[in-house]
Amino acid sequence: MNKLQLPLWLIKLTHFEYWTWWMFYIPLLPYWLYQAARTRSLTFFTNADPCIDYGGFFGESKIDILKQIPDDFLPTYFFVKKETSLAIILEKLKENKLEFPIICKPNVGERGSQVEKIIDQFALEKYLQNLQEDFIIQEFITFEIELGILYYRYPNQQKGQVSSITRKEFLSVTGDGKSSIEALMQANTRARFQLETMRLRLGEKIHEVIPAGEKRLLEPIGNHCRGTKFLDNNFLINEKLNQVFDKIALPIEGFHYGRFDMKVKSIEDLYEGKNIRIMELNGVSSEPGHIYDPKNTVWNAYRDLARHWKIIADISIQQQQKGIMPIETKIIWQVAREHFA
Repeated sequence: MNKLQLPLWLIKLTHFEYWTWWMFYIPLLPYWLYQAARTRSLTFFTNADPCIDYGGFFGESKIDILKQIPDDFLPTYFFVKKETSLAIILEKLKENKLEFPIICKPNVGERGSQVEKIIDQFALEKYLQNLQEDFIIQEFITFEIELGILYYRYPNQQKGQVSSITRKEFLSVTGDGKSSIEALMQANTRARFQLETMRLRLGEKIHEVIPAGEKRLLEPIGNHCRGTKFLDNNFLINEKLNQVFDKIALPIEGFHYGRFDMKVKSIEDLYEGKNIRIMELNGVSSEPGHIYDPKNTVWNAYRDLARHWKIIADISIQQQQKGIMPIETKIIWQVAREHFA
């Protein structure tokens, strides 16, 4: 446990998966400008998914997107207006036959911000005190396999393709019978980035010693910025999977590009199109998450990201040929200013 460790700032510098978003994307700016010139629009990405606000660039409503996904693939969920009382929410839970634990998430948000697994009524009350905006309550799905699957379809085609599969490995530690959770986290590079968060969340429990061989889940939310490891599972892509996602995506009118964040009971069920629960669908801002696999190189990541930007640009061109134009730059600029403010 006392072996020499690199400082976190140096790990951030040498491992691109930990770079800030602007540091990672700046080298791709010339390529984005090339696609903008090719499509004759700085906001070419906004007409790829007219069924989503701004194509899913920023500020889209999650509930509006969920309503468009076939019910067979959704967990139980309902929408909650801000300042709704705890009593009313508890009644809605009963109406929807939902029991704790549940997932709560802001209706507008990204990168897992304020998405929480709520284990009881006390935790729900605390969540309501901290969140002053509309949110969604979802059934907590116990399937162990969580995937981010990116799918696209050109407007002039009736069939689409899966282009990226990311398997998510949640932040956890395995006990040795003598080390505390804190010590186990300090010995793991990925966990070290989440140490301060876990100290606040666990309090004195962070000093608990886990029995040897026992695996303890620390973070149930599958976001990279919350310690989840993204693993490249593109080897799972085949024509059978494409057909499954055609079945899911084609009923969503106006949808051509996005990532389905989902849980599935097994890979066999995935290919059969059953026991699939989609928690979220993200539009053109979706990244092919497999690029953040720790074994990947930054050059391969840029190559794959550029390929997906070209797909979005090609979709945009076909949309323009159909008379569906990108949103004006000044509107997107205002949305971006409000978002980052």
